[in-house]
Amino acid sequence: MKGISDVVELTIPAKKEYVGIVRLATSGVANRMGYSYDDIEDIKVAVSEACTNAVNHAYKEGEEGQVHIKLLTYENRLEIMVIDHGQSFDAKKVIQEMKPLNASMTLEQLNEGGLGLYLIETLMDQVTVNIEAGVVVFMTKFLSGDEVEHHENRAYLSHD
Repeated sequence: MKGISDVVELTIPAKKEYVGIVRLATSGVANRMGYSYDDIEDIKVAVSEACTNAVNHAYKEGEEGQVHIKLLTYENRLEIMVIDHGQSFDAKKVIQEMKPLNASMTLEQLNEGGLGLYLIETLMDQVTVNIEAGVVVFMTKFLSGDEVEHHENRAYLSHD
């Protein structure tokens, strides 16, 4: 497996009006790498969800914070890290609560908490959440899709 080709880093204020900038930058990088339209849309939704979670939950009301985004390009994949240094959440509990998702439940019956993480896990090939100092959401999307792990627990905590 070859090393990193390029690194693109962004730091935005933890404010919702800046999440669109991250979506555009990520879309541009994924497009340059040759991802399909559908894959680019999946990547954009996943990175938006991770950034929105950081904006909405990392910092207390009135607290200034930042969200760091790192895009690592490889020949066969894009790795995305969304990092905040705010308060952590119980990611293990959220991951356990989002499985199994019952397809017969109505939208009103779904618990809103954890849906962002569920979406990220569904749209990306690998997801790791580290909650040791703030929250780091590490997402990978492979170009070919050949290296997707086929098991239920693709989202996990890095210290599990």
